[in-house]
Formats: sequence, C-alpha cells, structure tokens
Amino acid sequence: MHSNVFIEVIVEESQKLTRGSLLQRIAIAPIAIGAFAALAAEAEAKAPQNAVMYQNKPKDGKKCSACKFYINNKKNPKANGGCTQVLGSISPNGWCVVYAPGPNKGNK
Repeated sequence: MHSNVFIEVIVEESQKLTRGSLLQRIAIAPIAIGAFAALAAEAEAKAPQNAVMYQNKPKDGKKCSACKFYINNKKNPKANGGCTQVLGSISPNGWCVVYAPGPNKGNK
C-alpha cells in the first residue's frame, strides 16, 4: 500500500512540472509571435526597388544620400547603404520616386 502512495506522489509531481512548463511556453508564445510579426511587418513595409523606379544615378540633382529615408553606411559613407522605405542595397548616388529631402541635407 505504501508503494502506491509513493507512485501517486511521483505522478502528481510530474504533472505539476508539465503544467508549469506548459504555462511557461504559453507565456512566451505571444512574445515570439510578436517578434516574428514585427519582422514580417518591417519586410512588408519596404518596397521593392523596381516598384519605386530606383536607379543607381541621381535625377535632377537629387540623390539618395540627401534623402531623409537613406541609411548611411557607417563603415564607408561612399559605399552603398540602405533605405527605410526601399528593399536592398542603396547607392548614395541613387534616386527613386520615394525621394524626400532630409533635414539639413539640402537637395543634393
């Protein structure tokens, strides 16, 4: 009879651990889902280069390095950087229809 009580205690303890680990996983799931959704939203928010008529040369003196959306290459400012609105590698001398002069960047 004592062995049955011991087995019941082991079973109850293992169920508690399983429930606890399940609750932890349930608690973490929204964080993981939110992080994935944020990454997906960021990727969707950027337009493909062809959709914004991106070109690797300036247009009418306007170029990406003077745009408020351009992300400068910190290691080498003359190398390609990025853009908050357009996917892919962006030339500082490029241009697209999303171009908007940045603060204190002028028009060039």
